[in-house]
Amino acid sequence: MNRVAVIDYGMGNLHSVAKAIEHVGENLQLSVTADEKVIMAADRIVFPGVGAMRDCMGEIRRLGIDDMLRRLVEDRPILGICVGMQALLDHSEENNGVDCIGLFRGNVKRFPADMTDGNGDRLKVPHMGWNGVRQSQPHIMWKNIPDNSRFYFVHSYYVSPENANEVMGESTYPTPFTAALSRNNVFAVQFHPEKSQTVGLQLYKNFLEWDGNS
Repeated sequence: MNRVAVIDYGMGNLHSVAKAIEHVGENLQLSVTADEKVIMAADRIVFPGVGAMRDCMGEIRRLGIDDMLRRLVEDRPILGICVGMQALLDHSEENNGVDCIGLFRGNVKRFPADMTDGNGDRLKVPHMGWNGVRQSQPHIMWKNIPDNSRFYFVHSYYVSPENANEVMGESTYPTPFTAALSRNNVFAVQFHPEKSQTVGLQLYKNFLEWDGNS
């Protein structure tokens, strides 16, 4: 039995995440929960999130999820998604500055308001829609996902990690930004796999099979 916990701290479209995982999973026990006993007993952890970082970190700390993740990171696969990815870094510029969990060194920054494309047309923030992801480094989580596959993004902020060796994928808007991070048994993505059709489902399938080694 593959026991998977999707962490529920009130921030994120958890139904879509759970349905996508159920679609690709076999012999699966899936829990959408904030219960510490259930989370700590799981074989794999999914850490999603949407919304304002201040609100997310407030709930994460209130529920003790930050401390759970610091223990979980020692011995089992973890998948961070969107704001869940951002929350793994040290600090976010959002909401006049918010300290985050700090599993990865680096900061979360806002896209500039005056960005333009190659034609000089202003680019909107948030960055919303389909965008290609270049696989910066090989990783088992990219199994059966072609390089430069298009994933679905919705975000106004992006991660800026200190260690370039932890960057597994990049996208562009209009300059390169980190779309996937990994170290040891943690893999995190800025895009939404559950909204990314075939390649997103493949990423979830890869996660269900991943033993935490790259």
